[in-house]
Amino acid sequence: MRKKLLVPAVAAATLLLAVPASAVTPTPGAPGAGDPYYPTYGNGGYRVSHYDLRLKYQPATDRLEGTATLLATATQDLSRFDLDFALDVSQVLVDGHPAKFAETGVQELEITPATPLAKGSQTTIVVRYAGLPSTVSRYGFTAWQRTSDGAVIADEPEAAWWWFPSNDHPSDKATFDVSVLVPDGTQAISNGVLTSQRSQLGWTRYDWRENKPQATYLTTLAIGRFDLTTGTSPAGVPVVNAYSQNLGDNADAARASVERTGELVDWLSGYFGPYPFSSAGGYVPAVPTHYALETQTRVFYSPAQFAGGANTSVVVHELAHQWYGDSVSLERWSDIWLNEGFATYAQWLWSEHEDEGTTQQLADYVYTSHPADDAFWTVKPGDPGADNQFADAVYDRGALAIQVLRTTIGDDAFFKLLKAWPTEHRYGNGTIAQFQALAERLSGKNLDGLFQTWLYTPSKPTALPATARPHLAAPSTPTAEPRSWQQIKAAQQH
Repeated sequence: MRKKLLVPAVAAATLLLAVPASAVTPTPGAPGAGDPYYPTYGNGGYRVSHYDLRLKYQPATDRLEGTATLLATATQDLSRFDLDFALDVSQVLVDGHPAKFAETGVQELEITPATPLAKGSQTTIVVRYAGLPSTVSRYGFTAWQRTSDGAVIADEPEAAWWWFPSNDHPSDKATFDVSVLVPDGTQAISNGVLTSQRSQLGWTRYDWRENKPQATYLTTLAIGRFDLTTGTSPAGVPVVNAYSQNLGDNADAARASVERTGELVDWLSGYFGPYPFSSAGGYVPAVPTHYALETQTRVFYSPAQFAGGANTSVVVHELAHQWYGDSVSLERWSDIWLNEGFATYAQWLWSEHEDEGTTQQLADYVYTSHPADDAFWTVKPGDPGADNQFADAVYDRGALAIQVLRTTIGDDAFFKLLKAWPTEHRYGNGTIAQFQALAERLSGKNLDGLFQTWLYTPSKPTALPATARPHLAAPSTPTAEPRSWQQIKAAQQH
């Protein structure tokens, strides 16, 4: 029988203080990142620094096979943790050892490693999987768009679940290697830079690398038959664009718009600072959707964006997101104004540049074209709610708020602010509160009233700050529609 060891009280206390951190009882990581809009999106207990995705896709059958390797760091002592994923998993390894796994909830892959993970430890997670992504429905839809010659994945706020396991929330950004094997004659396009391309035995592998932190929903994949163009912007930014070979009547308008990417990247750099990534570009697949999405370095455009002809305004919108939304990502989805308000305001700046309506004329038009009883004013751009996250007010009232901010703090402070935000938060995340604090620091003004009125009040503002133009506050008939308006609105299609 083991003898009980008697320890003096002081010595016992000393021993308790000396208990190592590893003796803390491991607990499960949260099955969500704590976002009020999407409680189950993302996960707690770890952070991912890198994703290595090695995939094989057969367009004829829609079968996707993959091995995902995640490099992660535990942020607590973990007994188990979740990944967001929807395809069938055959094996999970944690630090080389088989781990138990189970599907729980709507998109959770619950993983129990053979040995708990200590807080601060670095771990390697390998997930082997396969499935038909277009047949997998979550929350009543699939984000995987199958095409006549392949497939496309580009959606917001969720897209990753259908093709790789992840911590699917923009607050946990990582670098990516995406390697895709497809039949010869088919191409695979993703984010960043194409590092290699090689063919063997009827299959071609494309290796893409994005070496700057990237949110999971901004990670894109397009498989099909494309015409590719490559070049550089006048300032030297590499540009890669791709167009489906069966765009039909929209082909020329798409090219006339997207081929101006290099020019527009350099133009936007004048407002937002140096372009933050190693490449730029976009792709236009043959899909029936109507929206565009700021997928990092390689913007997704639906052909319908160009049904009315060339539209450089929508290209400006998505490229502006490379600073406001991609390099600096929102911390919570309620911060969506930091993405859409500023991308829309970039369109207003482009409109003025092209002599199709000044930023103030656009602000006048937005304000006067919506009467006080219009539901437009009930949406709060600073906290619109999940159902209104992409409502017109987030874009238009959001850009109007930026124009009010500009007239309040003056052009000198305003244009310093446009560059300071993506500089100070480069490759990270930010909140509206942090943006307001920066605006106040650069302008020397208290902006509580302005932000409360224009971003958080669910009614039409009846007065502007004293330093802003007073005529907007008075009831008036709608002003004339600026010539750029229809092209600006095209970027808001969903």
